[in-house]
Amino acid sequence: MKKRWWIIPLLLLLALGAYVVAGPYLAIRGISQAIEQRDTAALERHVDFPRLRANLKAQLDDYVVRRAGVDTQSGLLGGIALQVAGGLTGAGVDALVTPIGIGALLQGHQLWKRASGQTVDGDTWSPPMPARPLRHARERFESTSRFTATVQTDAGQPVVFVLDREGLRWRLTDIRLPLVDAATR
Repeated sequence: MKKRWWIIPLLLLLALGAYVVAGPYLAIRGISQAIEQRDTAALERHVDFPRLRANLKAQLDDYVVRRAGVDTQSGLLGGIALQVAGGLTGAGVDALVTPIGIGALLQGHQLWKRASGQTVDGDTWSPPMPARPLRHARERFESTSRFTATVQTDAGQPVVFVLDREGLRWRLTDIRLPLVDAATR
């Protein structure tokens, strides 16, 4: 028995490694369940809202500047317009990317599904079909602390959900929108 003392620490290390590897899958499952149940408190456990807001603001600001073009950026009025547009997109992100904002979006989703007849049994008074944005995601590890789940829009463009590891916990920190492709068209 004394010769095999190392088995217990090895098993603990393997269990810890398995938990870390399974972590993003558990987080995606938690996000999906929170969205299906419209549970914003559960969603808040799996989403780092401050980082997500900052990342989405940066993407939208970049998109607005690219769409405006060099001529608009170089003029005084264009610069002012870009400042106003950046403020509006920032305010929109601040309002929507919160547990309350997500809750409102999910409530609107529920009403839209009912109004359009997309319910469990087709009756407008039945529960709506649950939102499952990560249902057919293509998942992969980018590193030991970054994981992505990519889904395709109806137009075939990729939307990438990025989860980062914070200690043993995985949280959604970024959603890479297909804005760059739209800006180059």
